[in-house]
Amino acid sequence: MKVLGISGSMRKDGNTAQIVRYILAKVQTAGIETEFVSLADREIKPCTGCEKCKETKWCVIEGDDWSAVAEKMLEAEVVVLGSPTYYYDINGQMKNLIDRTYSFYHDRKLAGRNAVAVTVCADRGCERSLETIEGFLNTHQFSYLGHVCGKAYLPGEIMTDARAVRKSDEAARKIINLLQPHD
Repeated sequence: MKVLGISGSMRKDGNTAQIVRYILAKVQTAGIETEFVSLADREIKPCTGCEKCKETKWCVIEGDDWSAVAEKMLEAEVVVLGSPTYYYDINGQMKNLIDRTYSFYHDRKLAGRNAVAVTVCADRGCERSLETIEGFLNTHQFSYLGHVCGKAYLPGEIMTDARAVRKSDEAARKIINLLQPHD
């Protein structure tokens, strides 16, 4: 798989999911393989700080959906990571996913991939959410292809945010330019 889009929203078709899917759809028009993952129907337990992953090189917590999503991240060349904003930061589900990738940090398993950060807020807080996602991306040494900060509250409202749509188009173009073979 080339491009993986992950929506951390607990609303399966919420505004975050819609804008991540929008980026993937643009990329698909260029013939590039994409996959969308919603965390809405998945259980991602929190990191316990046990540090066992330093030895195992994989998170030792079992009985949830983290491994399936993590394996997809390892297979992707580009990750489009989206989260809604809850109280001026990413939501808990996305934070659990990110925290558990500490198990990859020791061997820099995510380094060299490319990423786009996506945040959506009703009014304020997108910038703080963006900083959290950027911190994750920087820690794991992703190459940064850009970001989208959108404002939306009502279902589907994100697609009326002209700036967010424009930034999504820009991000999709960057992904296409990166992955499409050049003559």
